[in-house]
Amino acid sequence: MARRAVSFVAAGGRGGDALVTKLAIAGSIPSILSYPFMRNAFVAGGGIAASCGLVGYFVVLRGQVFTGDALSHVAFTGALAALAAGFDLRIGLFGATVAVAVGMGILGRSGRADDVVIGSVFAWMLGLGVLFLSIYTASSSGSNGTAGVSVLFGSILGLSAGAAWTAAAIGLAVCLGIALIARPLLFASVDEGIAAAAGVPVRALGVAFLALVGVTAAETTQAVGALLLLGLLAAPAAAAHRLTDHPYRGLALSAGLAVLSMWAGLILSYLIPSTPPSFAVVAVATAIYASAAGRGTVLRASAQRGQPGTPGPGELRSRHAGQDQHA
Repeated sequence: MARRAVSFVAAGGRGGDALVTKLAIAGSIPSILSYPFMRNAFVAGGGIAASCGLVGYFVVLRGQVFTGDALSHVAFTGALAALAAGFDLRIGLFGATVAVAVGMGILGRSGRADDVVIGSVFAWMLGLGVLFLSIYTASSSGSNGTAGVSVLFGSILGLSAGAAWTAAAIGLAVCLGIALIARPLLFASVDEGIAAAAGVPVRALGVAFLALVGVTAAETTQAVGALLLLGLLAAPAAAAHRLTDHPYRGLALSAGLAVLSMWAGLILSYLIPSTPPSFAVVAVATAIYASAAGRGTVLRASAQRGQPGTPGPGELRSRHAGQDQHA
């Protein structure tokens, strides 16, 4: 009923003022949780988004956003390879992303995948993805021919209760892993040389972090798909970097903004049935980043007039490098 009211108001019917619109939307939100598939989406989305926020914070800080983009293609290829071989797509999804992420870390410098390694993996995986898509499409029937589309664009509304709780548990495990290595990883991220001299296992830490990025990429593919994965991984984290220069506050803010993007996107897709959930989630995340970037522009303009501003990610990196020298 509430959804009909929203459609009626949006169409410009009588009584379509702003107050009626707000009341119609507010009245429809409690009914969302009455549907099992929406409850499952909120459970899975919460864990997935929280892990994206925490992992994404370090991805942005370490300048490894391109790595996340490459792993989105790996997720697509791994899932299609499993489907073409007749296995559960999650086997290929997690196996390929984690293995390739660790491999890039080992081949790169100090546990970081460099541009040459990432570019090679990017092109190679995209080519394999086309091959496996062709094989899978030729061998699949009409009943499972849409699986490839779900890998590309996500299918969070199609998760069963068991799959949703599994996704949430994996997301929380990634969050725990980030919490355990956050302090030394922050040290290694802002100044590798000093961290190595202080006895921090920089290379091993970088490889372990990329493994967590791989797990996150694989799990996020179920929510927003391989094509839009990078938006949820990078946008909330980049917004957090622009809003605060405190690392632990930034981690919490990044996770919170990612969860907000996920849940708000799910609500938006419910209220506007023609809007795919993956698009809605990434659209909200992008809007949050745009707002944070706009705020930063205003603060920089104020700083040029002699008022204090907020330092950006580059200043954050240099500031913490100085702080960690005295740690």
